[in-house]
Amino acid sequence: MVEQSKRGYLLLADISGYTSFLAKVELEHAHEILTDLLEVIVDKFKSFLTISKLEGDAVFAYVDETKITRGEILLELIENTYLAFRQRRDTSNRATICSCRACQAMPSLELKFFAHYGSFMVQHVAGTQELVGSDVNLVHRLMKNHIFEKTGWNAYSLFTKHSMDSLNLEIEDAHEQDESYEHLGNIKTITINLAPRYEMLAASRLHYLSDEDADAVVTHTFDLSDVELWQILTSTEILTQMNSENTWSVNRLIGGRTSVGAVNHCLHGKGLMRLTIVDWHPFTYFTCHGVDGNLRWYQLNEIQPSPSNSGSILQWRWKADMGMPNWLNHLLAVLIVKKVGRDFCKMVEEYIAKIQQPSFKAETI
Repeated sequence: MVEQSKRGYLLLADISGYTSFLAKVELEHAHEILTDLLEVIVDKFKSFLTISKLEGDAVFAYVDETKITRGEILLELIENTYLAFRQRRDTSNRATICSCRACQAMPSLELKFFAHYGSFMVQHVAGTQELVGSDVNLVHRLMKNHIFEKTGWNAYSLFTKHSMDSLNLEIEDAHEQDESYEHLGNIKTITINLAPRYEMLAASRLHYLSDEDADAVVTHTFDLSDVELWQILTSTEILTQMNSENTWSVNRLIGGRTSVGAVNHCLHGKGLMRLTIVDWHPFTYFTCHGVDGNLRWYQLNEIQPSPSNSGSILQWRWKADMGMPNWLNHLLAVLIVKKVGRDFCKMVEEYIAKIQQPSFKAETI
């Protein structure tokens, strides 16, 4: 049985260097290491994508196009997955206390991502399920490319230009290159080097507000994954949909990306609120500096897993930046700001209900 054709994004994460790694090391430890690293990738992917299958040293997944309202979310998922992969690879106890060849050779393993936008179907044969279609074939063919020869990059995310256009993204400092494949012709690709992104994302916190630092704290639990909640909090389109009295827009990006220094505007009535990002750690937290007339403040949104692992906890923290005495800041927080935070969480819940939350749930095949 073949289901109706779908359109969406196909994503393949491939642990490179594993073949040569396997040829040089003890099989038992090599298998443990691969399993450990694959679990890291799957854990990150499944929060937003549907896992199609494991393919040896690779993970193949997809997401329906209707699930993405902010194109950058897919790049952030890739980079967050690479960050977790590198941290697990580099800090594994086996790599530090075990002297076997497999553990000592772990740093030679790298991770590459291949993304394409297109059509696919789920085919059911003899109790198994598999994605089929020419676009499925294409994303796998992308693994054979000439990126390293042209750039020297060992860790990267390669997008077809078609997928990047569909995400409505224009990334600066990306490498553009044509690849040619039999029966498929020339494919325009856009590739991002993950090494500098890792260094930036792994950097220390710049403007983190703890409960003790904040003048106001609001906590709310949502039945969404961290990636799904992050997309709601960071999408100007969704923020506008949640409150028709406000119009959100992106005023400035950094190199085509949302990161430290990027600016969003919120037009409300005759007023204009300006939020500048001062700290940015996708799926964990971000901090903004807000200006609205004479009001100035810092605002942090932090996402944590719920104890039951069935959702995410949002910590909304606010701190005044107007040079007022602490007692006056706290009074303002109690009288006004906490209600703003609670009302915002209520709007998020209403938005989730409106779009029928079950559509967020990733299917397993």
